[in-house]
Amino acid sequence: MANAHHASVVFSWISAGVILATVIYLRGWLRLRSLDLDGVQAWHAGGFILGLFLIWLATASPLSSLDHESLTAHMVQHLLLMTFAAPSILLGKPVKTLIYGMPHRLAQAMGRLFQSAGVHHVLRALAHPAVCWPGAAITLVVWHIPAVFMLGMRSGMWHGIAQASFLASGLLFWWPVVQPWGSASKWPEASLLVYLFLATLPCDILSGFLVFCERVVYPVYFSSSHPFGLSALEDQQCAGALMWTCVTVVYLIAGAVVTARLLSSGGSQEYVIWQSETQAIALPMSDPQREVV
Repeated sequence: MANAHHASVVFSWISAGVILATVIYLRGWLRLRSLDLDGVQAWHAGGFILGLFLIWLATASPLSSLDHESLTAHMVQHLLLMTFAAPSILLGKPVKTLIYGMPHRLAQAMGRLFQSAGVHHVLRALAHPAVCWPGAAITLVVWHIPAVFMLGMRSGMWHGIAQASFLASGLLFWWPVVQPWGSASKWPEASLLVYLFLATLPCDILSGFLVFCERVVYPVYFSSSHPFGLSALEDQQCAGALMWTCVTVVYLIAGAVVTARLLSSGGSQEYVIWQSETQAIALPMSDPQREVV
């Protein structure tokens, strides 16, 4: 009963956070449109709201309570957070839009923060592929080591940390691919194809191991209620096959988009990791005729 009450409280807080983020984003999006500022279209807003919904679906919907009963459900959560919600959020150009949706003083403070040289240096370093790829790969592998996996199953706190790290590493991984903003630091866009290919390797190794392993890797599922009518071993194989298929398809689509973008630019385009889009945030806020209410 205590665990159920704790879970319901956590789910309520997550739902409230998702609703609040949606309201702030839509307020910022409407304000940007009213100021005739380009860059955030209706499809951007749709992507961001879809990303928030997928986060809620993975962490606060009835699905989130099934990951203790089924490895397949756990894998669906992991895929929703890392593979689908993260790029959807970044497609929504969240930084500028959320800042415009905040109250005036808070928006000014956030605008100044994102304009600071220190923040630029940190974000430029975090956005480098040499950080993004290992960050996502290490998160994936570590949380599926049996001892660490069991820790997340037994502790509500560690379970929340695992879900948060899946989302954070997903945002980090997709940052160079989606390019929600840029920078003076440039590198060839063609290297993204290698980046996406290398990203499939840890996923393929883990999913292949789960599919072809002849024993149950996570004993916690021996005593589950088997909600999908699968044995523990069949559930494990289904989870591995699901991961293998989804990751392959999504990364192929991303690679096709990058290839099309590369061909349309004649093969010479370079892209940027962190652009000072925050200048566009602060300038309108300094105009007294355009104050945020």
